[in-house]
Formats: sequence, C-alpha cells, structure tokens
Amino acid sequence: MAFDYKKEYKEYYLPKNKPQIVNIPTMNFIAVCGKGDPNEEGGEYKQALELLYGIAYTIKMSKKTDYRIEGYFDYVVPPLEGFWEQEGKVGIDYSRKSDLKWTAMIRVPDFVAKADFNWAVAQAPEKKKLDFSKVEFITVEEGLCVQCMHMGSYDDEPATVALMDSYAESMGYDIDITPQRQHHEIYLSDPRKTAPEKLKTVIRHPVKK
Repeated sequence: MAFDYKKEYKEYYLPKNKPQIVNIPTMNFIAVCGKGDPNEEGGEYKQALELLYGIAYTIKMSKKTDYRIEGYFDYVVPPLEGFWEQEGKVGIDYSRKSDLKWTAMIRVPDFVAKADFNWAVAQAPEKKKLDFSKVEFITVEEGLCVQCMHMGSYDDEPATVALMDSYAESMGYDIDITPQRQHHEIYLSDPRKTAPEKLKTVIRHPVKK
C-alpha cells in the first residue's frame, strides 16, 4: 500500500472547515517561482505545473530504473501547493491576479536528498523534452500558522480568510504575513474535473503571539 501523506498527516492536509492553530514541521519541496495570472491559458503558471509534475513523477518512478534512492518507499505524490503574494500588499487582492507572484510546489518525502533531485532534473528531459532548469529543491520552515479548509471557488477565499483572521486574533495571535512567510494554499481538488462550489483548498497563514 503506497504511503499517502494526506491520510497519514490529516492535521496538515485535511483540516476541518473551521480555523485552527497548527505548528507545521520543516518539509522539503520541489518548486517553481513565477508571476502572473494562474488562469492564463498557456501561461507561466500552467507551464510551471507541467515541470513540477514531471520531476515529481520522475522521483516517484525511480524504483523502475537502475537509480536507487536510499530509504525509498512507495508513496502517493502529495498535492500541489502554493505560496502567493502581491507587492505592497499583505494578503491577496483577487481582482488583480495579473499582479500575483507565486511559488508552485509539491512536497517530496524526507528520503529525497538534493542529489536525488539533481538526478531527476537530469533524467526528466529525456522523456518530456522540456527545460527543467527552473525547478528548485527547497526546504520550508513554516512554523506556527492558522489554517482552515475552504470549500468553494478560489475567488470566494476572502470570506474564509476573514474567519481565520478573526479566530487567530481571538486566540491571541497576530497574522504574520511577510516576504518570508506568505499566504499558503494546498489544492485537494482538480479544478479541471471539479465544480467550483465543490473545490477543497487548505488555506494557511503564518501567525505570531
């Protein structure tokens, strides 16, 4: 049975649809940074996702090659995530998507080292015929956050964010969004196959006492 991070770590990936405070451990990701409207057909964001999944599945399927990753176990590729920001603004203005700066990312298991990532970046172009040089291996120390499951369209997220802000304040925390600690989303639904009102997205904001 493949290890599924969503099921094994429900407190991080399957929160309730009411806010909660959570302490997020350090995790490793593959990531692509860019800017612009994520809905733009053929745009930079859509290209970034193709690169990310190309590397994610090259690492996962390494078990079928001669390359061996120490400590490897079979797993389900974790969900797509993203950090989002807009210059000069705390939080997100959903009416100005063209101004968005983002880091699209997918978690990798702890057994994946930088050398294994480098192997995947070298291997992937042979199958995909794409330039994977934009993909990075990053470590994220997110720490203390408020999070909530958002049900519905991405454009309706401000209502959930307002609930999170109010809850954090009631618990004695301040929202701590900075260039280093950003608005974070985890996508549990495929928007190509899911009606907008049924989309599930984890929203996470950094906080401090």
